[in-house]
Amino acid sequence: MSDYVIHAIKYAEIADRTASQNFLNGNDAHDGPMPMDFFVWVAVGEERTFVIDTGFDQVTGARRGRQVWRPVAEGLKAVGVAPQAIDDVIVTHMHYDHCGNHELFPQARYHLQEREMAYCTGPCMCHHALRHAFDLDDVQTMVKRVFEGRVQFHDGNSEIAPGLSVHWVGGHSRGLQVVRVRTKRGWVVLASDASHYYANMEGHAPFPVVVDVADMLNGYDTMQALASSPRHIVPGHDPLVRARYPSSDKGDAIVRLDLDPAAA
Repeated sequence: MSDYVIHAIKYAEIADRTASQNFLNGNDAHDGPMPMDFFVWVAVGEERTFVIDTGFDQVTGARRGRQVWRPVAEGLKAVGVAPQAIDDVIVTHMHYDHCGNHELFPQARYHLQEREMAYCTGPCMCHHALRHAFDLDDVQTMVKRVFEGRVQFHDGNSEIAPGLSVHWVGGHSRGLQVVRVRTKRGWVVLASDASHYYANMEGHAPFPVVVDVADMLNGYDTMQALASSPRHIVPGHDPLVRARYPSSDKGDAIVRLDLDPAAA
């Protein structure tokens, strides 16, 4: 079984976010600046390369008040990935910041949880509070891919390749999945939005965008069981990821998750 190299590529940010916006009920006792980074991830193995989530483009960023730091295509190019050559894209969930840039991967198969597609095309989307994190164009595009035979659905846990698997956790979105990747330092879990920040999972303090709080809390425990240690769980939006992990030497704001992080 080969080990994977994992790149975390920052592509956008919200610089003026505060801590009270990142915890359910806004109950952070020490409110202050707590910016948010947006990442896509690439797992490079000996035989296959996987892109994990596809981010959003500049048009979507402008509409939602997010600053695109560098387009996703440029970040992928920096780590030697040609989007048109990618065969597998894993979409952790269908929120706008994880499944955009529709034209980047013309031949890819998309890996998605069955219940996420049911969620973002079903009756829950009648409620603004649940649908506001989804973009209609993203959902329509994924439906089109289904009809093109380019979506592989998963129900719970699935090994996609030796050393790489997806695991349903839910919580933040009905079909949210995390990705477990074998590296030379052990099993790394890419949390995506199962934990936006280290503080969410470490304090069992849920993020406020949530469809099922119990599933979100249980997801923290699931990730602990999947990872080689708590230091092997990588949150989805925390700028501390860039501070703790070594640079990939592939450009600014790209770090290597298969290498040991600095002490917290």
